[in-house]
Amino acid sequence: MKVYIGTGGYTNEDWIGEDLLYPPGTKQTDFLGIYAQHFDAVELNSSFYGIPGLKAFEGMARRAEGRTRMAVKLNKVFTHDRAPQDSDFDRMLQSPQPLREAGIMGPYLAQFPYSFARTAANRKYLQELSERFAGHELAVEFRHQSWDKLEVREGMREYGLIWVSPDYPPVAGVPEPGLHVTADVAYLRLHGRNSGNWWSGESAAERHDYRYTQAEMDEWAEKIAFVEGEVEEAYVFFENTTKGHALKNIPMLRQALRARGVPVSTPRPSESPQASLL
Repeated sequence: MKVYIGTGGYTNEDWIGEDLLYPPGTKQTDFLGIYAQHFDAVELNSSFYGIPGLKAFEGMARRAEGRTRMAVKLNKVFTHDRAPQDSDFDRMLQSPQPLREAGIMGPYLAQFPYSFARTAANRKYLQELSERFAGHELAVEFRHQSWDKLEVREGMREYGLIWVSPDYPPVAGVPEPGLHVTADVAYLRLHGRNSGNWWSGESAAERHDYRYTQAEMDEWAEKIAFVEGEVEEAYVFFENTTKGHALKNIPMLRQALRARGVPVSTPRPSESPQASLL
């Protein structure tokens, strides 16, 4: 099992500073190149707001230098508006081709909102979406608890969909934390456990303002180690990027996995002065 560990996005202004990821004065255009020196995976958030073109993905592939796998988040027209046109499918499927050619394309991520409950209409929509993405790895995150059922995961296995295992705060209405496998790929998103801000937070930064303890990282390392041999690849993405929490938690998880005999790696060594920080 190859384990890829990274964060949700890489353009975080609060990662700029001494003893952080990006040295003071770093331009946003240089973020990915530095990020790729430390982490072997990233979720691309920009595609949720607007599907990048071929040239944009070519630039990402070039700056990553083959170091970092990229999971591509589906545009909101697929998950929130749920009214994609053929042109949207064409662009979403074709634009990341440079990542495939560079060997760094990860799964597509369909991040559905809490309002996407398990209804007959939504089940039909998900089936149609899976058919349009047939032949491509598609990971699906449900935020509504109604999807958190064994029969749903069995159906996803039948259609070749990847169940996204989320770690949400202990609040009502969301799926329980747990690492479930429905394909040859496991996909884990760690949102933090800030239950006070999950529903009331005005921004994603507020909802994800949480730093995991070592005991909590040990807990997830045990679950990841348990599925070794069951999957070929496992992606772990920390969404608690605010205030640099993820930067502190990733080394903790790496250490916990290695202690349990699960090999994890970091990108090739770099001459960057920041390379030894993480």
